[in-house]
Amino acid sequence: MLCLIQRVTRASVTVEGDVVGEIGEGLLALVGVEPGDGDAALSRMAERLLGYRVFADDAGKMNLSLRNTGGGLLLVSQFTLAADTRSGMRPGFSTAAPPDEAEPAFNQLVAICREKHAGRVETGRFGAHMVISLVNDGPVTFLLRS
Repeated sequence: MLCLIQRVTRASVTVEGDVVGEIGEGLLALVGVEPGDGDAALSRMAERLLGYRVFADDAGKMNLSLRNTGGGLLLVSQFTLAADTRSGMRPGFSTAAPPDEAEPAFNQLVAICREKHAGRVETGRFGAHMVISLVNDGPVTFLLRS
């Protein structure tokens, strides 16, 4: 499992003109599910998303996490994140989990995050064409692997 996280002042996901997920300050996480991502990978990624210290403390150091700030988490499924880009000029998607495996895994990650985070946890719409708007704060962007 891969998550590209961006610290944001706000972010939203729109599908066919309707906002389906929206947060204020927090993290936007683009989620790529890979074949075989099971319970352990999902639990580990949820812990990392909620505990990764990317928010400034009083001294201006990145020492605070979503757990500390209570910020929002916007999770967006993005199979292209798991693409094989090592060769050629076109990505290959055999390294991404197929939809019938990825969707339940993504939904489980969302459920774990909602259970463990008191702040807002929003999503896009799995498999839909989504338009994502965000204001990256920093910019601060990290790639997490479970």
